[in-house]
Amino acid sequence: MKVEQIYTGCLAEAAYYIESNGEAAIIDPLREVSPYIEKAAKDKAKIKYIFETHFHADFVSGHVDLAKKSGGQIVFGPEASAQFDFYQASDGEKFMVGDVSITALHTPGHTMESTTYLLKDESEVPYCIFSGDTLFIGDVGRPDLAVKSELTKEDLAGYLFDSLREKIMPLPDDVIVYPAHGAGSACGKNMSKETYDTLGNQKKVNYALNSNLLRTDFIAEVTSGLTLPPQYFPKNVAMNKGVNAEIGSILKKGTFPLEVNVFEDLVNQGALMLDVRSIADFEYEHIPNSIFIGLDGGFAPWVGTLIADIEQPIVLITPEGREEEAVTRLSRIGYDNSLGYLNGGLEAWKDAGHAVDVVQCVSPEQFAKEHANEVVADVRKVGEFNAEHVKDAEFLPLDDINEQMSKWDRNTKYFVHCRSGYRSVIAISILKSRGVHNLVNVREGFLGIQKTDVPLSNFVCAQN
Repeated sequence: MKVEQIYTGCLAEAAYYIESNGEAAIIDPLREVSPYIEKAAKDKAKIKYIFETHFHADFVSGHVDLAKKSGGQIVFGPEASAQFDFYQASDGEKFMVGDVSITALHTPGHTMESTTYLLKDESEVPYCIFSGDTLFIGDVGRPDLAVKSELTKEDLAGYLFDSLREKIMPLPDDVIVYPAHGAGSACGKNMSKETYDTLGNQKKVNYALNSNLLRTDFIAEVTSGLTLPPQYFPKNVAMNKGVNAEIGSILKKGTFPLEVNVFEDLVNQGALMLDVRSIADFEYEHIPNSIFIGLDGGFAPWVGTLIADIEQPIVLITPEGREEEAVTRLSRIGYDNSLGYLNGGLEAWKDAGHAVDVVQCVSPEQFAKEHANEVVADVRKVGEFNAEHVKDAEFLPLDDINEQMSKWDRNTKYFVHCRSGYRSVIAISILKSRGVHNLVNVREGFLGIQKTDVPLSNFVCAQN
């Protein structure tokens, strides 16, 4: 028996590959399916099942394409409904994969179709669970993403409480918990950076599995402190219930090299210029009005949060050799309308006689010594800001920048910072594209400010 976790850091997402005696199963596959097919081929195994724990909101799954290419059967749990053929498992139904079995345990709460899959080894001993977004390491799935008119988040939290206690907590303590996400995903609140654990240890450290926790207290805890989900979540759910374009055609279109004049024409027709290079490269020079969301940060989630139209035509400015990576990562969250990349990059743009723009920057030391008493814009998340922030800083979170543009005064000079410098450059790029230019980026962000030799008490305020 082989069980492999395939973790994708940008999405904080885990898919799983199980193989036994020439048969394989995939749990929660990403959109690009060739890695799973290649793993099975290497093991001389046939993909028999493609198990989905639920309809994902934070990425587009590859189940339909994988079924078409491998012949595997798509399996969802009870209450699932989709526009393609799949097998609907009953609660407690067993599926054989070679010499091991996988049992569907219906665990509603995160969504009503949420299902946990229990893997038993060749001796029918429980080995692990693939818990999807029902149970994370250190947390549980948020209960507000699948709310319908007849169900509230409190109703779903109640279902989740029952699912954990009736289906998961009775399992042996040495069962391994393999969740669908880790820290960084917006599908939960306080997930651990660890990507798996034993159920016994989770019973000790995960508040949601505390046997003394009352149902009412559990509901209050899991429904409190929830931020609004990213705007692309319901769009991804809809895509996961349908049949989508094959990723090969998306890659072919998105990785087409565009000469400068063609690139310009597409921009003039409404394409968004998305610069996915490094922070330093964008600061040094970039095409005016281009938007920065770098590949070396939380790329896909920020694209989904900030680019409202999932069908937005996009033209790319990429580091050389990373064009396919950019298009692939866009497609993982349903942004399929990449039209190509600027052939030759910024050098080709300048060779054509076009101007470039820059981001004004200061070091954290210079900021702390000379500018901490000027207008400071903090674009971090609310929890970060409430924990500690520069005294008198204006809280203007990047998450809400599209809705709060009116709060940025074009006549005010802002020193903009986030935690480490990634989000502040994103914010500045968006603001500059909309006519707000009096902006200075604080390099290294709040982490850099805290490392300066200026006494923190002079300019940092901790909130109680």
